[in-house]
Amino acid sequence: MASRSRLRWSPVLRGRRVECAALDEQLRRIGAGQSSVLVLRGEAGIGKSALLEYVAERASGYRIVRAVGVQSEMELAYAGLHQLCTAMLDNVAALPGPQRAALQAAFGLNEGGVPEPFAVAVGVLSLLSEAAETQPLVCLIDDSQWLDRATAQALAFVARRLLAERIAMVFAVREPGDVPRPSAVREPGDVPRPTDVPGANDLQHLAGLPELRVEGLPDSEARLLLASGIPGRLDEQVRDRIVAETRGNPLALLELPRGMTPADLAGGFGLPGAGSLAGRIEQIFANRVGELPSDSRDLVLLAAAEPLGDVALLWRAAEQLGIGPDAAAPAEAAGLVEFGVRVQFRHPLVRSAAYRTALPSDRQRAHGALAAATDPDADPDRRAWHRAHATVGLDETVAAELERSAARARRRGGAAAAAAFLQRAAELTPDPKRRGQRALDGAQAKIESAAPEAASALLGMAELCPLDDFQRARAGRLRAQIAYSLSRGSDALPLLLDATTALAAFNTHLTRDTYLEAFAAASYAGRFGDHDAVQRVAAAALARPAQQSDALDALVRGLATVVTDGFQAGAPQLREALRAFERAGEDDADVNHWLWLACRVAFELWDERLSGDLAGRGLRLARESGALSIVPIAASFRAGIHVHAGQFATASALMQEAVAITQATGTAPLVYALPMLAAYRGDESQALPLIEDARRDAVARGQAQALSMIGCAQAVLYNGLARYEDAVAAAEPASAHDGLTLYSLVLVELIEGAVRSGRREVAAAALDRLAERTQASNTDWALGIEARSRALLAEGDAAEALYEEAIARLSRGDVALHLARARLLYGEWLRRESRRLDAREQLAAAHELLDGFGTAAFAERARRELLATGETARRRTADALRLLTPQEAQIARLAGNGMTNPEIGAELFISPRTVEYHLRKVFPKLDISSRKELRQALAGVPDQPPRQIN
Repeated sequence: MASRSRLRWSPVLRGRRVECAALDEQLRRIGAGQSSVLVLRGEAGIGKSALLEYVAERASGYRIVRAVGVQSEMELAYAGLHQLCTAMLDNVAALPGPQRAALQAAFGLNEGGVPEPFAVAVGVLSLLSEAAETQPLVCLIDDSQWLDRATAQALAFVARRLLAERIAMVFAVREPGDVPRPSAVREPGDVPRPTDVPGANDLQHLAGLPELRVEGLPDSEARLLLASGIPGRLDEQVRDRIVAETRGNPLALLELPRGMTPADLAGGFGLPGAGSLAGRIEQIFANRVGELPSDSRDLVLLAAAEPLGDVALLWRAAEQLGIGPDAAAPAEAAGLVEFGVRVQFRHPLVRSAAYRTALPSDRQRAHGALAAATDPDADPDRRAWHRAHATVGLDETVAAELERSAARARRRGGAAAAAAFLQRAAELTPDPKRRGQRALDGAQAKIESAAPEAASALLGMAELCPLDDFQRARAGRLRAQIAYSLSRGSDALPLLLDATTALAAFNTHLTRDTYLEAFAAASYAGRFGDHDAVQRVAAAALARPAQQSDALDALVRGLATVVTDGFQAGAPQLREALRAFERAGEDDADVNHWLWLACRVAFELWDERLSGDLAGRGLRLARESGALSIVPIAASFRAGIHVHAGQFATASALMQEAVAITQATGTAPLVYALPMLAAYRGDESQALPLIEDARRDAVARGQAQALSMIGCAQAVLYNGLARYEDAVAAAEPASAHDGLTLYSLVLVELIEGAVRSGRREVAAAALDRLAERTQASNTDWALGIEARSRALLAEGDAAEALYEEAIARLSRGDVALHLARARLLYGEWLRRESRRLDAREQLAAAHELLDGFGTAAFAERARRELLATGETARRRTADALRLLTPQEAQIARLAGNGMTNPEIGAELFISPRTVEYHLRKVFPKLDISSRKELRQALAGVPDQPPRQIN
């Protein structure tokens, strides 16, 4: 009944043949067993909701679930997701344990710990996939711009992971310029209007998904629709001006003329004035609400302030205000709202108009009635929210209730909701000292919920309150974190350095974490940072009392020593810190939070085993806990280890996973790993655009560390292509900064490029700098790389001995890519020494490895050298993984290791049906017919990881 009513109200689907055909295709795809996702974008009133109703009516025999974004619910975590999944919650019990627990905590079904957003998203994917097994599933999500952040992230993640499930997801979203911006100023005691809710313009979660822009109707169709809504004669000039004014917007064509007199329509006087189209339509609805009898107007305001559409709650609140059932009839007769099984407004602009135009006192009275009608045991948080909106002036009782709601929201993983509750609690707090504390807590929650600008406003409120020394120091750290969130560049470094100084007197865990944040920021900023200030902070960190058993304290001291005394002095302390990280338990949340930094340190120490183990552990823990912000970082580090092992398909799959998650969450993309992989693959046309995009991003953010990584990638590309002068030009500036970067690897590329281009003095100087790091590290990888680099500058027996040492050392670790390059260099040297048979042995081994890895440019170097010895390179005929996409390769490996489809799906965050879909493509590519044959088909392929955790 409700859907038919909304369709009756919606503009006629005139002139929408293209849009309807696209939606019909969505339904056809899921009927054929494939998923489908479409984002409908357009301005308010353009007909997006009508198109969703078209899908609902056409989806005969399919299961339909819905969610509608509501402005006043944007701060309540998972409110939209709960709408969508309510009818399927009986199936939650069948989900894997972590997913089941995450969904139950998110929906308030148990009192479990804080659910990680990623775990919730994976649980929703499984829940929808399970539902689609018995019946094709259609998910209709209207007003997506008003979804709460947690729901938006989860649904965007699900949309990007669908493939072979019988699920269609159709999102309707307003264009960014058509969404009201948050109000910057609010009067004391006033309540937020729907347009005041932060985040309304935050639409990046849907970026990159298939979309269809819903434009205005063609003029001919617009004229017909306009005529259908106007009785009597319409002047042609007036008609043409209305059509032009509305730009074919169906709702505007039907609504704008209703505010015009017959004389206006006949002569053209009184046409709508300036202002946004959505604003003008909203004003028309406001006028129509204003024409209602007072009790009907009050009932509509109650409905606008109550986002759930709960009719029973609405009538309980109406009773509080003495509003009777007869008040509904005028509002329904005016076509503004329907009071059926649920309350449904004709259009979101009606809700906005009814709320916006009400007097503040009337809004407060409505929220007070809703608070009184809300069960304090069943829904204490909405009751607190309504009480807060009903309160005039300051009220500690309400503020304390909001603070308790914030704590409950945190337990459900709702950082955004906690921030909203704390913000309002601070605004209502009469005691200035307590207000300052709540404002600081709210600012912290705003940062955690990726709302740095809102955090800044709350921090400003806190700084107007009487803060003690620790609170002021904490405020300084928050200010630095806000700067880092907004730019992730060098401008945050001085603020972090100041924060470490202010916090040093308190010697708390917060102090320690701020030191780590400062050193990490300094390594990112590199030459863009204040070296003297970093030195002073490092000295202060070393002056703190040591905590012998604390892995993080050991890491602080090691990094500080590197800053004050250099890498050689700091290396032993860094190794001590890494041993403490190895010993730490997997339930040590503080240590595990910094695994990514420990992984970087292990890489700087040339310890690929430890770096790989830490990255693998971090990735596994992040996946298991669903730590959405950590998974992309951990996956990128793990991918880097696979690159050095020559396992490009696995590395690529992990990088794609990282990209998918950053797209779904709207977090800053990790653009620096992709150029390195592309550079090693040796395709200049693909690598250079990635390198240039990453360079522009690094310069804009003031990240010298990223520039070093990018320069290293470019040098790798040019050394592979034997364009050695270009390699030197890329490597020299990239090696100028010696922080926690790819500094050592850049020097390796600089040495090779400089020797090959006849600049031996440049190579010799770079070798001296490299040896400082490799000797301090003292691992086989480090010493093998040093030997390979020294051999380039040596002659005769000395060169041969160094090449053989390099090959022996590099053979002992998981750095097959560097072993292959050592064999290539040795083979090139042997050929120049006229030792053709010995050269063939090394070059053939190098070519087989490099060709198997997919390093096209380096493999071509080896092939040309082999030809020069009179030998033809044998091309691989059984390179199985090269036939597969990265995800197919990853699934094939896991299936070959005996994992079931559900187990693989849980590992890779896809559904079992999608796993089966990929395997059906893998079998013919490998010319096999069963899972039993997978292990044999993949046996011996160099890209097979021997032991690492993916």
